[in-house]
Amino acid sequence: MKSADFTNNTIEAAIRLGLLLMLAAWCFNIVTPFIVPVMWGVIIAVAIFPLFLKLKASLGGNNKLAAIVYTLLALALLITPTVMISNSVIDTSSIISERYEQGSLEIPPPNESVKEWPVIGEKTHAVWLQASDNLEATLNKYEAETKKVGKTIVASAAGAAGTILQFVLSIIISGILVANSSGAHKVTIQIFTRLTNTESGVAFANLSRDTIRSVAQGVLGVAIIQATLSALGMMVMDVPAWGLWTVLILVFAIAQLPPILILGFVSAYVFSVAETTPAVIFLIYCIVVSSSDAFLKPLFLGRGMEIPMIIILLGAIGGMMMSGIIGLFVGAIVLALGYELFMTWLGKNEVVSEA
Repeated sequence: MKSADFTNNTIEAAIRLGLLLMLAAWCFNIVTPFIVPVMWGVIIAVAIFPLFLKLKASLGGNNKLAAIVYTLLALALLITPTVMISNSVIDTSSIISERYEQGSLEIPPPNESVKEWPVIGEKTHAVWLQASDNLEATLNKYEAETKKVGKTIVASAAGAAGTILQFVLSIIISGILVANSSGAHKVTIQIFTRLTNTESGVAFANLSRDTIRSVAQGVLGVAIIQATLSALGMMVMDVPAWGLWTVLILVFAIAQLPPILILGFVSAYVFSVAETTPAVIFLIYCIVVSSSDAFLKPLFLGRGMEIPMIIILLGAIGGMMMSGIIGLFVGAIVLALGYELFMTWLGKNEVVSEA
């Protein structure tokens, strides 16, 4: 009889477990399209919350009004530069296409210094010189490569449009989160307390918050500063398609690559079309902008945290290599939490050994 009861209980438990797993998998599949926007919404909400509190105070403590104003301002800050960059790329593309059809498109010959570029200097100078002599023949010669580049640009533009829409949704989600910040904070503490099975939920929640803000300031903030300064310099020098170059510089800076990799090519173009003095000034300006992260990162990254800056930086870079831009934050948080757990475990072992 007991054997029969044990069998029935085992079967019933297996059925319940199977149904729970099926329900969990079903729920996960339903929310999968929203995971990335929600994560970005959380990251944005945590990063800007100190500014939101100041906005709320200036509006007389009206929480809902502050959330609405924040959301509208954030959307404007996202959409306005996007429209400016898009217009720059579209206008430049239209001018190039129109001049090419009219046969009036001219490419200035390269400077002799192009030959001195490492690895690609000689070949780049030869192709550039050929294009300046006969653009149509050069395009026909490299027709396959040109089509491949064109497809890549179109695919990248489509991907960028999808990313912008995703960020619009994320900003709206972040507005909802900051409007309900107290409830979200309590839930976060409960999750960490449940996961660690200790009373350290508040400490880990605060650590995650501080890590997000540190990465937002030290990585994204510095990248945006460098991209903005680069854009201003290129606008002053009237560089064609400055919007496209700005996007590339932003991507490189986020990936922890020096912007001079892009600005170097832009400077070479400026030297070929501008007078020597302004071109030299622009080159020096580009070098300063590219190297600015050397003193900006120590100011922003890891500020106010007990976690070493190298832990945050390694987590951000490694996370981005694994999961893209969102990995900047996820990787930094995971490595910071892992470091804190390891140091806690190490401290407990020291206490036990002393006893």
